[in-house]
Amino acid sequence: MDARPVEIEQRIGSRSVTIHLIRHAEAGSRRAWAAPDELRPLTPAGAARAERIAEELAGDGIARVLSSPYVRCVQSVEPLAARLGLEVELSGVLAEGARARAVRELVARLAAEDGTVALCSHGDVIPELLAGLARRGVLVDEDGRCPKGSRWALEVADGAVVRARYLGDGS
Repeated sequence: MDARPVEIEQRIGSRSVTIHLIRHAEAGSRRAWAAPDELRPLTPAGAARAERIAEELAGDGIARVLSSPYVRCVQSVEPLAARLGLEVELSGVLAEGARARAVRELVARLAAEDGTVALCSHGDVIPELLAGLARRGVLVDEDGRCPKGSRWALEVADGAVVRARYLGDGS
């Protein structure tokens, strides 16, 4: 007896969504910025990358956009949220220096929900999340790199992350 029809039926019946991870686009120099770092905005090149991210993700069925409260992260996903008619939801869990466990718990909660989401965070948070997923047996493309303006897609099946695909930085 061929097991393929059963496998196909199981895949069709399973819920599959994506969690998009976005590292904020290029921001001004940290050293040259005199105000609190949380307020450092995108450069013109960073703003242009944010517009391209919106174009790249506009058709992916995103239902929610969450971001670190840092201005550079919010600005990186504002064009996407505007294009989709959504509000950017601020989450301190995605802020620079966030606890890895809290980030993993957020991703696990989102994976259990029904809906594709976009998350914007920082260059310390995303690689740590990817490393934690790899330690738990998730297939992670590349080496967990995360240049500014880059995107990762966490593939979710039946409420669990099963793969992290690196989608590049738009260059």
